[in-house]
Amino acid sequence: MQEPENPNEPVSAAAWRLLVFLTLLNVLNFVDRTLIANLGPMLIADLGLTKTQIGWLAGYGFVFFYTLVGLFLGVAADRWRRIPLVAAGVFVWSLMTGLSGLAKSFLQLALPRIFVGVGEATLTPASLSMLGDVFPNRRLAMATGVYYAGIPIGTAVSMITVGFLAPAYGWRFCFYLLGALGVVASVALLAFREPKRRGTPVEAAGPGPNVRQLVIDTVKALKQKPELTLTLLGGSLLCYGAGAALLAVTWLVQERGLDFGTALFRAGLIAAAAGFLGNLGGGTFADWCAKKRKNGHLFALIPMTAFFAPIAFVFYTLPPSSPFFYVCWFITAAGTSAWFGPLFAALQRFAPAHTRATTVGFALLVLNLLGVGPGPLFTGKIGDTVNLTLGLQVASGMVALAIPVFYLALRKAGGAAKLEVET
Repeated sequence: MQEPENPNEPVSAAAWRLLVFLTLLNVLNFVDRTLIANLGPMLIADLGLTKTQIGWLAGYGFVFFYTLVGLFLGVAADRWRRIPLVAAGVFVWSLMTGLSGLAKSFLQLALPRIFVGVGEATLTPASLSMLGDVFPNRRLAMATGVYYAGIPIGTAVSMITVGFLAPAYGWRFCFYLLGALGVVASVALLAFREPKRRGTPVEAAGPGPNVRQLVIDTVKALKQKPELTLTLLGGSLLCYGAGAALLAVTWLVQERGLDFGTALFRAGLIAAAAGFLGNLGGGTFADWCAKKRKNGHLFALIPMTAFFAPIAFVFYTLPPSSPFFYVCWFITAAGTSAWFGPLFAALQRFAPAHTRATTVGFALLVLNLLGVGPGPLFTGKIGDTVNLTLGLQVASGMVALAIPVFYLALRKAGGAAKLEVET
């Protein structure tokens, strides 16, 4: 049975330190993950790849094994110590990132990409589980939002790194450098203490519930809580748009006429500033909604999606000469990841306490296979047959479809009634 939360419970300094380091790992995670998409124009020119192949490498080539293995690693994170598990994953993905620099064909990029996905699959289920242990619910969406700020910041660092290093030293050097940094980070993580699990008698050093029980309880939660399934479906639509946006650099270069280095530098600055503000703002707004109404984390996704999706659609219609181009670009970049904090806070609240990492692992399976995988693949296919502008506009429409799905989830969860202001 989960213990009631103390509303005055302080957040420890150790919790903040863990959040900062896990966020830095997530930054590195997304630097590595988006490297191929950001190097797209160079890989197309040097290795003769197509936009569809770039979409495969940025999408299903990565996420299929990432999500499949992530489900099992989510179970492992609910049973065993999470710090060593994450450290091993960081080491594996970094080693494979370095080996990607040796590739001379599509296949030679795809094979290490599989193992990059396997290594990165250790990070998020275990990290969100640990953050759920060290942060109280009233700060959980904020903490999750900060962790997921690693997505725009990592994407930005990847863009800026590629923009400066690839023209000077070649695209292969980018893989070598980031692989070496990751190996160092995997060793540094081992200096942190394993957090005690909240709401369960499991201690840090001992195994948790057996695998069979974790799977049974997770499936039971999915059957008994349709709001959990609907939230995953809505999140998959948001992920489709986020995955499609991986091809934005190629779109800027090939269909908006920006120079490769200029496109990466500007995209990097915007992704860093807008993405960080979007994640922090989205998490803070969702925590405010959670104080004001039942299932407020889930509710927050509805107005956020209604705000960001139309602006993204407009952005992909504009030329760089338009006075609204950079304004819409900034807002679109903020919206690409602002929803991570509310979404995963909602999922963790719907999941039984002892299955949080398993539920996150299953969520990543669904979100990536239904969203992140097809997003760049279908957008790239539309880009090869028509143009990327149409593909990115279609992705914005897919994101808008999440609004009725989240509203239905809110009704199922009993949170579509009047505001329930805490007294």
